[in-house]
Formats: sequence, C-alpha cells, structure tokens
Amino acid sequence: MKVNSTVKKETGYIAVSVLLLSLLTEAVFLILGKWDRSVLFGNLLSGSAAVLNFFLMGLSVQSAVEKDEKEAKTAMRLSQTYRTLGLLICGGAGVYFFHPVTALLPLFFPRIAIAFRPIFQKRGDHDV
Repeated sequence: MKVNSTVKKETGYIAVSVLLLSLLTEAVFLILGKWDRSVLFGNLLSGSAAVLNFFLMGLSVQSAVEKDEKEAKTAMRLSQTYRTLGLLICGGAGVYFFHPVTALLPLFFPRIAIAFRPIFQKRGDHDV
C-alpha cells in the first residue's frame, strides 16, 4: 500500500510537534534538577509510540476510505482497539521501567499538536 501524501504530511507535523514538546519536557526536568536517563528514555519510548500510533491511524483511515461503509467501520474499530492496546502496553512498560511522567505525557502530545494546528496553518491551507 502506498502511503498517501496527506498521511505523510500530517504525520510529519505530529512528529515535529512531539519532538518539540519532548525537548521542552526534557528542558523542564533539567531546570528542576530532576533529569536522569529514565526521563530521556521514557520520553523517547512514549513519543515514538505516539507518532507511530498517529501514523497507523492515518493508514487505517486511508485504507478505510477505499472500503464500503460496514467494512470501513469494522476496520477502523479493530485498528483503534489494537492501537489503544499498543499504547497501553507502551505506557505501562514506560511507567514501570522509566520516569512515569515522561512515560505518559508524550502520549498526549499529538492531541496538543492537533489543538494548536489552526494557529500554524496558512490561510487557505484547509485541505486537512
């Protein structure tokens, strides 16, 4: 399956946003004097999982558009179930092995990025 350009573009936006928010998180821990490797690795694990989750969601939507309504609904529900399970496993492993805050916080970064998307969108660039 060829990845749609919109999926690539939006995943890129999410990846950059997650990276920037992760760097901000790391900086806060450094400033507070609470930084250690568990902060870094928790952030890397959850940030990567968040971006991968968004990319897989994009692929699911791309695939669902080509199916009839009933098949698309089933495929999207199954995709959401597997992606949620994956995030729960990553979050749980992250909390157990790394710093709990940085193991969970990056999982919310895509939502934050999406909320701020209209601010960074050019006028007339409303294709997504």
